[in-house]
Order: sequence, then C-alpha cells, then structure tokens
Amino acid sequence: MVARITRALTRGAGPAGPGAARPLRRAGWEPEIFEAYDHSAGLDQGVFLTVAVNGFDALAAIGAAGAIGGLGFPTGQIRFANAAGTSLGAMPIGPVLADGTRTRTLRRSELYATLTDLATDRGIPIHHGRRLTGIDDHGGAITASFADGSSATGAVLIGADGLRSTVRALIDPSAPAPRYTGMGNAGAFTRTDVVAPDGGDYRMIWGRRSFFGYTVAPDGEVWWFANPPAKAERSVDELAALTPEARKAGLAALFADDAGPAAEIIASTPGDVLLGNQFDLPRVPTWHRGRAVIIGDAAHAVSPSTGQGVSLACEDAVVLAQCLRDAPSPQAAFVAYEARRRVRVEKVVAWGAKMGGTKTPGPVMRHVYAAILPMIFKAAATPKAMEKQAWLFGHHIDWDAPGVPVGAAR
Repeated sequence: MVARITRALTRGAGPAGPGAARPLRRAGWEPEIFEAYDHSAGLDQGVFLTVAVNGFDALAAIGAAGAIGGLGFPTGQIRFANAAGTSLGAMPIGPVLADGTRTRTLRRSELYATLTDLATDRGIPIHHGRRLTGIDDHGGAITASFADGSSATGAVLIGADGLRSTVRALIDPSAPAPRYTGMGNAGAFTRTDVVAPDGGDYRMIWGRRSFFGYTVAPDGEVWWFANPPAKAERSVDELAALTPEARKAGLAALFADDAGPAAEIIASTPGDVLLGNQFDLPRVPTWHRGRAVIIGDAAHAVSPSTGQGVSLACEDAVVLAQCLRDAPSPQAAFVAYEARRRVRVEKVVAWGAKMGGTKTPGPVMRHVYAAILPMIFKAAATPKAMEKQAWLFGHHIDWDAPGVPVGAAR
C-alpha cells in the first residue's frame, strides 16, 4: 500500500499563507511555506488594517483568535464629515458579539509577524527567497520550481500569494489581471496634538480633492490613510522617484482647502509614507486545476473599503483545510472549497466596489451626499440595519462540521 502524501506546499507568507498552515496542520497535513522575499511578506509593507468579527470567528475555529485579539485596539464606529467639517453621521464598523469580540484595528506588520510565529511554533517550515517559476502536476503529486534552481514536491500547492498571484497565472494563463480602482493608497503613523484619542473610532472625511481617514490609538498615535484619485495608475518607477518630502507635500496639498486635521496630520508625519495604487480583482473564473488552488487575495481581492481582506482570507484557509481533511482527493476538496466560498466572496467584492466608488464624488454628488448621507447613516445604525449585515459579519465556521457536503463521496 502506498502511503498518502500529506505535504502541502503553500506559496506566500502573509497573511493567507501562515493563516492556512495552522488549520492544515490541525487537519492532518504537513504544510510548508515558500516565500519569494528574503523575510516575511508584510513586515515592511502596508500600514494598518482591520480584522472583523467574522475573521475572528474563523481564527477561533483553529485556536488562533486569542493571539490576534491581543494586537491593536478595538474599533467601534466610523464618524463621517465633509470638506467643510460638517458631520454627516456615524455607523458601526460591525457588531459586538456576545463574548465581547469586535472589529480590531492593528498594524499589518504585527499581524503578519504573529501569524508567522503561530506557524513556526507548530514546527511549520517557512522557506524564504523561493520565487515560484513553474509547477509540474504529475498526477500523484505536484512539484513547484523556484528561481534559485530548487524545487519541492507535495500533494497540493496552495497559492496564497496575493493580488499578483503567480499560482493564479500558472493555473490559468488567461486569468484576469488586477483592476485599478481609480484611487491611490497612502498612509502612515504619526503623533500630533491636532487630534486626541476617541475610543478607537475612525474619522473619515470626503475632502474636495481626496478621501481621508484616521483613527487614534490608545497611546495617542495617529493612524491615517488617504485615497488620492487619479485617472491612471502611477508606475512603480514614478512612485519610487518621489522623496518622502514630495509625497507628504503632494498629499497635504490635496487637503489644504478642507476643514479638519488632514493636512496637519500628513505634515506632522515623520519619515516616509506608503504611497501606491489601489486595486481589486474582477471575478476569477478558475480557482483550481489539478493539485493547485488559490485562496485569499489571489482568488478574490476586495476593495480596502470593505475592511474584509484579511477576514475573508482567514475564512478561506479554514474552509480549505476542512475540505482537504474530509474529501477523498485534493481535486474533490477544491471543488467543495469553491462551492462553499465563491458566492460569498464575490458578493463582498461587489459590495466593496460599490462602497469604494463613493469616495470620489464630483462637485454635484458632494452636495447630494451632504443632503442624504445623514439619513443613510442614521438608518444604518439601527438594529434592523445591523441585522441586514448578518450575511457579512455573522458568518460562522464550525471546525468539526463536515468539510464536504453531506451525502457527497468521502
């Protein structure tokens, strides 16, 4: 009798890669992570993000919610204003669960580092400097080839390699490319007296030239972001050529005529700021082929407006592990995984695209927003409105439930 191969090759080190490794190990697999960078992806990329309650539900299913729940700070609601400083209302950023769990805001680097630690504490190997160049699916196993000349063979290859996924392109060379949303992403951390701690709430402002948001951590540090609009995405070379001073001056100028603290917050920021383009991902027709599959942003990158990117990746990781645990073959597991995930994540992608589109209103729509948004936000804060959000935040994963549909071949 030939022993079953249980080695799972995971491409990508954050957050979906380490996030997938822990449930795979719990499901009886032997995961190994292969990362193109020399150190964990995300330790020097990005600024901050939110993990929603549905993300914590997925983490709880594999015993990882406690570690992540100790990072950052809880976030209650978003308070909106316009360029004139007029309050437009507020809405909850998500529900509070019966056990007190709520959305948390945390540094991206701390999330990645913690997920990596959770993987290595379980003895899961992480190999750096392994840039994937090809895959060879030879029936009973799959071999990944890397740019340094090395290779690795396992039962499955999981592409957790983000928006510009190599695994996605190898599975389907005709897969859609990331879609530019018409906005940039900028952000950093600073300290300034122009704002004070506000219980972790977000303040978001429809400026005349750009959207701006910030929150103040309990220790007084200001975490901020901006979404400067641009008809065409800016090239990597163009962005890299900007000095830190030029980046901050250009961003601050967008808010010079607005009421509120945006310009002062940007100007007070020490060092450099993150500045890049914002993308999402249209429907990806093919999530798996043979023994290879994609999860997280590689399969369904959502707009940052949703605050759901990490949470959906965590859900993917747990569901895929359940399916690999219970299905008779990797191919059957991937079919079950896609069946359980596609409708949900594509609904979130569509919702996020709609929300992101409100960040760049013209002069006429700004006046319309000023008139209608207070009523919309007031209605959104009611218990009835929160019940309508249950499809998003109330998603629950029972680890002990069957990973494949009841009645399917096991």
